[in-house]
Amino acid sequence: MVAESVWSDMELSVVVPTLNGRDRLAACLDGVTAHVPDAEVVVVNGPSTDGTTGMIRDRDDVDVLVEVSTRTENASRNAGLEVATGDVVALLRYDFVVEPSWVEGLTDGLGDASVVTGPTHRTLDGGMTTEESERQRVGSRDVAYFNGGNVAFRRSVLDALDGFDEYLETGGDRDAAHRLAGLDYEVAWQPEMCVRQEYSADGGVTTAARGAEFRSLAYRLVKNYGVRPAAATGTTRRAIRDALAAGRDVLRGDLPPTEWLATGRAVVTGAARGAVDGLVARVKDRSPARNPHGISDRSDRAVARYDWR
Repeated sequence: MVAESVWSDMELSVVVPTLNGRDRLAACLDGVTAHVPDAEVVVVNGPSTDGTTGMIRDRDDVDVLVEVSTRTENASRNAGLEVATGDVVALLRYDFVVEPSWVEGLTDGLGDASVVTGPTHRTLDGGMTTEESERQRVGSRDVAYFNGGNVAFRRSVLDALDGFDEYLETGGDRDAAHRLAGLDYEVAWQPEMCVRQEYSADGGVTTAARGAEFRSLAYRLVKNYGVRPAAATGTTRRAIRDALAAGRDVLRGDLPPTEWLATGRAVVTGAARGAVDGLVARVKDRSPARNPHGISDRSDRAVARYDWR
């Protein structure tokens, strides 16, 4: 089988960024130990205040614990990628649990591509929902998006990407998908490479979060495509769609007009700032990686490291 031939030649590292999710992280690690016992496990913590560090140090199935001070997902990802030693590195969210078929899906996918991802099964009150693969044509690129909490890369791909762009507060995986397309790397979708997540409410989206979302959207489009219709159209279409949806909420009385206006201002301001910063980033890094804030940009992410390998 393809899975067996790929797995026999592969050293796998699993990187798990976490923040204040001790109990869910414990379940995640239990799943990795049960279904991927030979993998190197790297946990990037921080800065958590719920006893995560003590829980990890009491386990014998974590090879490296990296403590970081920056509460951004991409910085945590890069901190883990820096210390992982496998020639294949998987990123796993702390509240995801791998299913028994996960390894088979991963290895089968790597037989066809250098990046492989799969769906998340989310348990809801009324049953279960799952994701489908997502592709989009942006300019001249066929972009295959991936699940940032359930993805595996060959090391050569991570080196070409220089990891994730730490400018981004959100959307780092989608930015990487655009850059993968620009570098002509294929992303395989494997339904068997699935993870499970129990349902939890996220509290909705705040005005500040909406501004950050559009700043990230404009930044990654301008950085990757320049000041072109592909960048402007994507941002504008998203803003109009969200504005119309919010307008309907106002008419129904579900959203105060003042909040609608505040959100609109946050969207416009965020998109404008992101576009300017994206243009600066595009000038700063003209290489195919398009990542001026990647792994090689800094070496001070970790404030402490515990290595039990």
